[in-house]
Formats: sequence, structure tokens, C-alpha cells
Amino acid sequence: MSATATTAQALHDLFDRHHQYIRKNAPEFATYEGDHRYNDRLSDLSASAAAETIAQFETFRGELLQIEKGDLDKQDQLNYDMFLLLLEQTLDAAPFHEYELALNQMTGYHLELPQLIDFQPLETEAQYQDYFSRLAGFPAQVSDVIANLESGMAHGRTTPKHLMLQVLPQIQSLISGDAVDSVFYIPLKQNETFSEAVKAKLHDRLVELIENLIKPTYQRLHDFVEQTYLPACRETFGVYDLPEGDAYYRYCIKLYTTPELTADDIHEMGLKEVERIAQAKTELKLKLGFEGSTQEFNHHLRTSPEFTFGSVEELWQKYEAVMAEAYEKTPALFHQMPKAPCILKPVEDYKAKSAPQAYYMPAPEDGSRPGAYYLNTHDLPSRPSYAVTALTLHEAIPGHHLQIALAQELEGLPYFRRNMHVTAYIEGWGLYSEYLGYDMEMYNDPYQHYGALSFEMWRACRRRARACREPGSPSGPQACRASVVAIGRFLCPITVEGSAARTSPSRIWILMFSLQSRQGQSILTVLPGNS
Repeated sequence: MSATATTAQALHDLFDRHHQYIRKNAPEFATYEGDHRYNDRLSDLSASAAAETIAQFETFRGELLQIEKGDLDKQDQLNYDMFLLLLEQTLDAAPFHEYELALNQMTGYHLELPQLIDFQPLETEAQYQDYFSRLAGFPAQVSDVIANLESGMAHGRTTPKHLMLQVLPQIQSLISGDAVDSVFYIPLKQNETFSEAVKAKLHDRLVELIENLIKPTYQRLHDFVEQTYLPACRETFGVYDLPEGDAYYRYCIKLYTTPELTADDIHEMGLKEVERIAQAKTELKLKLGFEGSTQEFNHHLRTSPEFTFGSVEELWQKYEAVMAEAYEKTPALFHQMPKAPCILKPVEDYKAKSAPQAYYMPAPEDGSRPGAYYLNTHDLPSRPSYAVTALTLHEAIPGHHLQIALAQELEGLPYFRRNMHVTAYIEGWGLYSEYLGYDMEMYNDPYQHYGALSFEMWRACRRRARACREPGSPSGPQACRASVVAIGRFLCPITVEGSAARTSPSRIWILMFSLQSRQGQSILTVLPGNS
């Protein structure tokens, strides 16, 4: 075997050991991806487990650096560089103890357990036993989460109070009601294949777990948050108020953006984008014959019944129609469509109030489930009809679903390359897909065009707002009000998704890719498989 082949084998063995380590230590993720070896386990959320992961990643990096990169072919040299980047992103985050910020209204661990029912196999008795074992592990997870939050309190690292106030009703919704009406009971309620005897046996065990274990554990978490953690939470919004906050912000900029930009650079870009988009919105308003100011036009859009849906069914039909149109027109722009389908799914009731308008969850590589475009039907007046087209192009086709599903199909690349989450690229592709709506003639309705500009403005305002960065900047509510004026969207999505930005303060990368593509730079340089 040649030196190149031997070195390549060592490199790919390292990739595989890393992949197996991730699946074993994140068993829910393994199940999501169709690996069912760990279906009866939950992740260890303890601080010691976080420290062990960092130690293991240090070991992986040390092994990688022992491999002679010069002995590899061009593709494996790129694999080497990307794997080193992947490891260092995790290692660079270690000083900031992100596990001490374990709960928020968007991605807290209290929301993860109910999501098991979307991908846990539950067709046989044995599979239900795995499910029961997982549910039985929930108290240990909550104990770890509480310990991590207590550690964060001791270190001055807490979540903004505004966000935690949204967490409490989410937890409460998972406690209230009868066991048979619980989200955890849904799979058994929908099962039509078990005999009555088997179903009765599973019913008894599941009801016992829900009533005697799941609900009391959620209640314990709720009580801790309400009585102990919430009073300790900070009133500020930005990460500058966290220990090492400025360094953490710089880390986030590095993680979520490709260029070497400073926070001030990004802020200035946001100001210029606001000015550009405001001019485009003014011109479109005039074409529509509206003689008032842009702010008055925005108010008209927010308050006129013609831009709201009369029912969930009406909203759903509109989104289905736009997604069907996008599916029909996208092949004219791309020579290949993904094998995995994409379906519309409603955001679950227990988290809808604090969830964004929409989001995407990818299909697993084994093809056992489709990709899912989740649509939030909570509070219909806050779901404007003119947002449908841009939102669908971004989240589904030709946006996240097309890009992620095609990446999963690439041959000859290690798993981490097919599934590596490079946010600047993934979200940039979503924004680029909104822009493709013009080529696809999806914005012939000028109000849908205005909706697309409103999404652009929303993201520009995110970059403009400095609330996440430094003292003396506008407060979160002030930044939110300024965004409502500039964007012309309903207050609910702004508040919810502005909160998301404060949960993940680094969400200031979001227009990088679209700016680059608009300026004529290559959009293929970071596609998996392109060197």
C-alpha cells in the first residue's frame, strides 16, 4: 500500500471513530439519523460529560495533527482542513461553558424529550421498551440541567430573564392534562396494529411513566426555574454581561461568519443594508399607489384584514400551493433535485407560542423520513399572508431542503462533510433562495415582493442592533421597536425571533452569503465536495 493510501486510511479511520463517538454520546441524534443501537438511552448532560467530550476532541485533534497532510491527495487535504475546523470550533467554545445556559425558549432541553416521538421507532413492543427506558432516564437529565444552571448562577452566567419567562409556560404545558392527552402518549394513541391486550399493557406502563415520572420531573424543573433560577437571571440582553462576554462574542462572530470581520464591520454593513432595502420598499410602495409614508404602509399591512388568514386551513392551503409552485419551478434552475421529499408539518402546540414562524428539520441519511418544513399556526393575526413566498423559498425549496438533502447524497465524502453545519453557508443559501424567487417569477404579486424585502430588512436590523454586543447600546425592546418600524412585520414574529437572536447572539452572519452572491462572488466555494 502506498504512503498516500496508508495515510488516507488513517485519516478516514479517525473520521469514523469521531462519528461513532458522537453517535454513542448523543444517542438521540443517532436515532434521528437511523442508527438504532442506542434507542434506549438519553444523552449525559452533566458537566463532567461536557469536560470528557472536550478531552476526547483534544485527543482527536492530536491524532489528526500526527497525520502527514502532505501525503494526502487534494480531496483528503480538504477533508483534513475541514475536520480540523470542526474540532477546533468545539474546542474554542470550551472556555465559555455554554452548557451552563441549558434552557431557553427555542432549544432548551425541556423541549427535546417530546421531540422523540417524531423519530423514535415505535412499531413493536420491543421498540416501546426502548422508549420507556428513554423516558425513565429523563430525571437524571433534569438533575444535570439543574446542576448546570446552578453552576452558571455561581459563575454569573445566566439566561436573560425575558427568555426564561417564556420557558415556564412551555414546561407547564407539558405537565397539564391527562396522561392520555400528553404528547408522550400520541404514538400509542395513533397505533392501530397492536392487539387490545398488548395495547392495554403498553398503556398501563406509559401512563405510569407519564404520571409518576415525566410530570413530576417537569414540575421539579418548573419549580426550580420559577423559584430559584428566574430571580437570578439577568435583566440585560447582550452577551457582554456574561463572563468573558466580549471574547464570547468574538468567538461567535468567528464561528458564524466566514470573513474576518469585527462586530463594528457587521454593524456598519447592517446600516447600509437598512438604507438600501428601505429605498427598495419605498419604490415598491409607490408602485402600489400608496401615497402615505412607508411606516403608514407598514401599519396598513399589519392591520388590514386582507393580509391575514381567516383560518388555519386557509393558511395551510396557501403554503401548500406556494411550495407546490416552488417544486414545479426549481428544476429549471438546478440540474438535480433531492431524492428526499419535503413535507409541511405544524409546530407543536407546547412550543408554538415561543417558536419562530417556520423552520426546517432535515431528513435522516437513511431516507426513513422526509425533510420537514415546520409552520407555526399559533396566533393567526401574526402570520401575514405576504410572507408566504419568501419564507417557503428559504425554508423548503429551493432553500434549506434542497441544499441539505443534496449534500447528504454526495458520494465519496465522509459523513461529517455531508452534514457539516456551516451556518454562514446554510443560512446564506436560504437567503440566496429567497433571491431566486425573482428568477422563478414567484414575486409577481407585489405584496409577496414586499414581504421578501421585509425579510431582508428584518435580517439587516438584526445586524444593525448592537444590543447583543456592548454596554450603552439600545436595549432589546428598543431594538425590537426600531425593527418593527423598519420592517413592517407583525410584533409577534419580531419579538419571538428577536429573542432567538439574543439566545444565540451570534446570529449576525445572516446576510453574508446573500451579499456575496449579489456582488457576483462564487456561491459554490463552500459546497461539500468543491475544493
